Amino acid sequence: MDRIRIVGGAQLNGSIPISGAKNAALPLMIASLLTPETVVLENVPRLSDVRLLMRILGNHGVDASIDGKRVGQDEDHGETIRFTAKTIVDTTAPYELVSRMRASFWVIAPLLARMGEAKVSLPGGCAIGTRPVDLLLMALEALGADVQIDAGYAVVRAPTGGLRGGRIDFPKVTVGGTHTALMAAVLANGTTVIDNAAREPEVVDLANCLIAMGAKIDGAGTSRIVVEGVTSLGGCRHPVLPDRIETGTYAMAVAMTGGDVLLQNTRADLLQAGLDVLARTGAEVTSESGGIRIRRNGGGIAPVDVTTEPFPGFPTDLQAQFMALMTRADGVSHIRETIFENRFMHVSELARLGAHIRLDGDLAIVEGAPVLKGAPVMATDLRASVSLVIAALAAEGETMVHRVYHLDRGFEALEKKLVRCGAQVERISG
Repeated sequence: MDRIRIVGGAQLNGSIPISGAKNAALPLMIASLLTPETVVLENVPRLSDVRLLMRILGNHGVDASIDGKRVGQDEDHGETIRFTAKTIVDTTAPYELVSRMRASFWVIAPLLARMGEAKVSLPGGCAIGTRPVDLLLMALEALGADVQIDAGYAVVRAPTGGLRGGRIDFPKVTVGGTHTALMAAVLANGTTVIDNAAREPEVVDLANCLIAMGAKIDGAGTSRIVVEGVTSLGGCRHPVLPDRIETGTYAMAVAMTGGDVLLQNTRADLLQAGLDVLARTGAEVTSESGGIRIRRNGGGIAPVDVTTEPFPGFPTDLQAQFMALMTRADGVSHIRETIFENRFMHVSELARLGAHIRLDGDLAIVEGAPVLKGAPVMATDLRASVSLVIAALAAEGETMVHRVYHLDRGFEALEKKLVRCGAQVERISG
């Protein structure tokens, strides 16, 4: 099993290209099930989650190829991928596939909308919380679907004549629920109104792709989305938006180590709340035509209190990375996690590096330490793993990060991007 070895102490200077967003790419890939025509996605990150979803979609009959070549060939980047679901060969998503990636549960919506039925395994628990799918199923019921739970599977059927437009009022903001509602509603008969919809950029990206396929959607990016169903969708070509979480992660790494880095091919509007918080810590954040420049040369790191919130608030997917930054702040900071109930598992590993963190329910109280020292640590989930990398970059001596397959799920070529800016990072295989 691969490990990453980090020798801390070096500033980061140079440029880092930001990849396409994993959290946008996955629903976009799933949306290809809605049409027999080809959907071409550009700027897709080369990640293990993307490769796994390709295999999952293949189970339903989706043909996928990278830059005209068959999936699986050795390429540095899978930037342009073609998805063609000419014929749906199976409307069942088995447990052995869904259990490996929660987002694959979303295939339930396009399969139901296009084929009138689907049988998808319930995804089960998750390292960062239960993340139930009840709101996703509620959205399908609002469009007329019959929903049954049988032996660990969600079995859904559309009424005679197909799904019907309806009103979906989410009791709380849910990105997965909004993705599901959109993909089901675009082929429903009549008008669907989605209230308390998620406003995340990844939702907007999915809506824009569906519109390019022929869907009629208004209001994406607001809390109310209106969808006028159409009888069929066609193919399209669509670029995946930049990864705002990767952007914020590298921005915090620069703030942690000091230095001057241009984050290329990204946009501040995707992450304004996170960048505003970063500026309050003392980092200099500047939007440029080629991306976002982050500087911190001299001066300490100021403590800042944050609370995770749905977009446009501070994202839960940056909470662990920000906590790593606060371990070196000149004072005490408070970090409240309101999205996921178990998203503090990185705390014990940060403590191995010398961090001073106390937990009180959904609140982490972080007392900045004058020094962190390298140690062996173990990743527990995707964002937790990269928080350990950020801390290790500023720690004295050597840190060995184990279970880096978590990193490979969401960060393309992480060690290469850090090395090009002067970090001492290497992957050790086996």
